[in-house]
Amino acid sequence: MSVLGCGIIGDDKIKDGRKQRWDAVERIWLAADESGKMVQQYQSPVRVYKYPFELVMAAYERRFPTCPQIPVFLGSEILHEFKSDDGAIHVKERRCKLNVDAPYILKKIAGVEVVYFIQKNSLDRRERTLKIEAHNESFASRVIVKENCLYSVHPENSEWTCFEQCASLDVKNFFGFESTVEKIAMKQYSQNIKKGKEIIEFFINDLRSNGVTYVPPWTPPKPVSPIEAKPSKKEPEPQASATVLSSPSSCDSITSSSSYHSANTAAQTPVSPTVPDIPELPPDIRIASEDKLDADYIERFLGHLTPIQESYLIQLRKWIAESHKGQESDENSEDKNVDEDSDSEGDPPLDVAESGGCAWDRVPKDSHILRFLRARDFNLEEARKMLCNSLAWRKQHQVDLILDTWKPPTPLVDYFAGGWHYYDREGRPLFILRLGQMDVKGLLKACGEEAILRHILSVNEEGLRRCEEATKARGYPISTWTCVVDLEGLSMRHLWRPGVKALLRFIEVVEANYPETMGRLLIVRAPRVFPVLWTLVSPFIDENTRKKFLIYGGNDYLESGGLADYIDPEYIPHFLGGTCHCTMPEGGLVPKSLYQLLDNLSMNDGLPSLCQETIYQLSSVIKGAPHEVLVNIDDKDSVLTWDFDVLKGDVVFTVLRSRRPLTVPKDPPGAVGGPLNVQLLDKSMTVGVDVSVVETPLVCHEGESIQGSHVARYPGPYVLQWKFHNAPVSSSLPQAVKATLPDVFTHHKCKVMYYHEVLASDDFRGSMTSLQSSQSGFSSLSVGTTSSAQSNSSQSANSSCPSR
Repeated sequence: MSVLGCGIIGDDKIKDGRKQRWDAVERIWLAADESGKMVQQYQSPVRVYKYPFELVMAAYERRFPTCPQIPVFLGSEILHEFKSDDGAIHVKERRCKLNVDAPYILKKIAGVEVVYFIQKNSLDRRERTLKIEAHNESFASRVIVKENCLYSVHPENSEWTCFEQCASLDVKNFFGFESTVEKIAMKQYSQNIKKGKEIIEFFINDLRSNGVTYVPPWTPPKPVSPIEAKPSKKEPEPQASATVLSSPSSCDSITSSSSYHSANTAAQTPVSPTVPDIPELPPDIRIASEDKLDADYIERFLGHLTPIQESYLIQLRKWIAESHKGQESDENSEDKNVDEDSDSEGDPPLDVAESGGCAWDRVPKDSHILRFLRARDFNLEEARKMLCNSLAWRKQHQVDLILDTWKPPTPLVDYFAGGWHYYDREGRPLFILRLGQMDVKGLLKACGEEAILRHILSVNEEGLRRCEEATKARGYPISTWTCVVDLEGLSMRHLWRPGVKALLRFIEVVEANYPETMGRLLIVRAPRVFPVLWTLVSPFIDENTRKKFLIYGGNDYLESGGLADYIDPEYIPHFLGGTCHCTMPEGGLVPKSLYQLLDNLSMNDGLPSLCQETIYQLSSVIKGAPHEVLVNIDDKDSVLTWDFDVLKGDVVFTVLRSRRPLTVPKDPPGAVGGPLNVQLLDKSMTVGVDVSVVETPLVCHEGESIQGSHVARYPGPYVLQWKFHNAPVSSSLPQAVKATLPDVFTHHKCKVMYYHEVLASDDFRGSMTSLQSSQSGFSSLSVGTTSSAQSNSSQSANSSCPSR
């Protein structure tokens, strides 16, 4: 807590406590008190001492009245003491003097060199518990520091002792240095908490060096006869502590251990004739033992955390458990005991309104909760919001079941060039992605954005599972994985705008729901066009994640500092110069025969769509009824871009500019389900008067993909138009021959799947300039666009030649 709180805590309780769990933790986010000030609350994990409770208590008492191992603890005096007749209850109230570890100027302003805390220890030998309460006496009107600690018997091993601790700090007013006091308090709290277990261990070893290895537990005194009950005329002298403690026959050995404080001090301390109130445990401590988080478990499965970080984890974990009716996930069963594994599924979640938070199917694992804290730099409130949104998202889309239920479509199985491949040198799971060999456009048109996103989610879920397995197998925490991205083959086709937009959405979903899962990302064989893709994608990647990227151009990855530094040579794939044969799909172009209609790309599992935005629209082009799309251009030199596929039949595509305002019908044919068919230009409009053709008509055949752009010379309404194309059939052909012609010559309805976008001139030309400077091969789209922007021909001066 504060310098003050830490001192007192570090003295009496914080010592033993440090890494102890308070799983019943209070939410760490700052709770406002009546005056509007903020209260910081902290919770420690459970610290386990593998010694009997009585021996730990004997070691604990040796820290008084002074403790050289705690420099800030200058001494203590007993204000009040009570012992029950049967020796089961022993209560002590002390005033502790602490040195103020604060800047000189703050000491001068406060006018003090030391501060005082009041500490009340309530030992119950019958129940084998020690409850500790502490609060500051100095500056109590300006700063309120409270602490509660508990020593108790381990619920699963009666020969072990548990320690738990929680504390709160409320800085109401401190001469304008409220923030400074809080920072000092947190620093002091962390420092003192680290010493807790060490000090107890020190005094236990000291006892053992003096021959004390066992302290018998308390037993009720035997009934005595009236004669035996007569008080003796002379009080016997207290026995030596070590002798009493080592004597198993002594029923009151722990009572005698109170002489560790000081024989003289104890003799002068008044003993109350009435039984004092034993303090109730705070809500944070009164929690089922199976719900507590063990400090050793944190070290083993989650890694090293500072005391404050541990506190935040425990508090966020408790909030989640409370919102989920206290149920924990099957994965968290191992949290309670490092050596046990059990499976349990939580009850149905609370309604969002009832719980005051969000609802989900399962309580996440501690390692996953920790990822959200790290992603928000351990800002508890921000991490809570992020995690709450993610858990609600997981429930809505049933992501917890994706590994059991997801079956990727055939094109993904055959053409998604990526897969898991052993581990890196640090034991992280390794994923290889041959992005340069993937036909992104083909996969999107064959499977749809929804299917690809679900496949990516299944990869991430598998990564979480592999991290858990690696942690158990290797004996140290592994919470992230390594990814190698091979960009050999990356070209302009990968910078197809709908594909890039889909990629950005994928990144957005993964960043929001799988934070801090990427341990390292190695990008190899990056071509010169890569900086363009990186410029588009990097703003959507978290800064902490970007720092984990290593990029190698050409064959640099084969040299010192390359792949061999992070992956054992025996595991480097053969296509990257290694000897390990990798069986993942090699990618390649997706056959157009696998492309599907838009209405067939939607998921049929009854779940809400993961993709909030549709890239393409489907339209029907009927003989005599063209399909037209209105695009309003607001600024001169804006760039109108299009991309479409002819799914059925042949069409004639052109772009026109209307000199009259146009409106879109409210309920066009096919607006509800089915393909659209909209006409905007009426037959009274004359070419050259009411409308002008700005792109020369282009005949597009079934199965072709067309991309293009037009730089608008004037603002106003523009129209993308697809008309049915009558294929010329020679009248001289016999009727029998005509009957054998493809259906394209006989049907009167075509289907087109299209996408269009308007870009600002600077953005569009800037991206083209960047692409050109990369000196890599351009598609006809980029060449046409660049050259057309520089041409001044009359009708198509600012248009590009559509590319197939």
